[in-house]
Amino acid sequence: MSNPSVATPIQQTVDNARSQALIKRWAPAIILPLAGIFFFLLIWQLVAGSIQTSLGQFPGPIQVGQQFGGLIEAHTSERGKAEVFYQRQEQRNAERLAKNPDAQVKVRAYTGKPTFFDQIVTSLYTVLTGFVLASLVAVPLGILCGLSKSIYAAVNPLIQVFKPVSPLAWLPLVTMLVSALYTSSDPLLAKSFLTSAFTVALCCLWPTVLNTTVGVASLDKDLTNVSRVLRLSPLAHVRRIVLPAAVPAIFTGLRLSLGTGWMVLIAAEMLAQNPGLGKFIWDEFQNGSSNSLGRIMVAVIVIGLIGFLLDRLMLLLQKSVSWDKTAVLR
Repeated sequence: MSNPSVATPIQQTVDNARSQALIKRWAPAIILPLAGIFFFLLIWQLVAGSIQTSLGQFPGPIQVGQQFGGLIEAHTSERGKAEVFYQRQEQRNAERLAKNPDAQVKVRAYTGKPTFFDQIVTSLYTVLTGFVLASLVAVPLGILCGLSKSIYAAVNPLIQVFKPVSPLAWLPLVTMLVSALYTSSDPLLAKSFLTSAFTVALCCLWPTVLNTTVGVASLDKDLTNVSRVLRLSPLAHVRRIVLPAAVPAIFTGLRLSLGTGWMVLIAAEMLAQNPGLGKFIWDEFQNGSSNSLGRIMVAVIVIGLIGFLLDRLMLLLQKSVSWDKTAVLR
């Protein structure tokens, strides 16, 4: 029979070891981030209480949470108004058709003010449009620059000149070009959307071009020799050898470009008045109500969270298509 006086300390030692192992396992992933967020919110609340602005007290986390709840209520209310509008329109058209089956009825879109969540969708659509346009140009250009030193020597000065240009410098030029070239009487897309999307695209180009160039230029010579032995055509060489080897570098550039585009978008929407998050912030700033600061802080936090999620999604996409499965979420 086992001695209880000996078994109890052993069991306690095992339990303590398990507890320490669990803490070591979960501390970096959950406990420490939560502790950091808690202390940030605590300091924010304490500091906000001592700051007075022309619009009142600077909002703390509690006030920002209340404003976020108000934005949810406003969105729900606006959706209810839209539903009532369409129901009334459908009923009115049905009555007209009942009286006259040949009557021509019109279905009008609801033209209420876009809500905060509508503006989030607009911003995401705009930034992804600009990002895709930039990627369609940047990846092929980077591959050409990586494969040919002559092309790189010709293109590199342009990259170095235009890479540091601020989006605020591009915006007036893009605005004038869109106004001059997009003159349709019944435009499919709003000019403000095109202006914002093209401005984002111009600023998204350079990280992808540079990283793709580096990834292609650093291709292992053994892989190049294999391509020569197999006598692959130029297109087959790019598709079978270059792209798989350069995927990590290309996705690094794409992640940087998407992050840059998301930051650029907010400023572009403010000035172009594209109905997204940038315009929401600008409208609240111009509004100057007692709730404006809290709503602006809600938008700032949402912008940061969306930027983080976009980066995580790009990293997951990279892991799904790359041969390098050692990439980690960091």
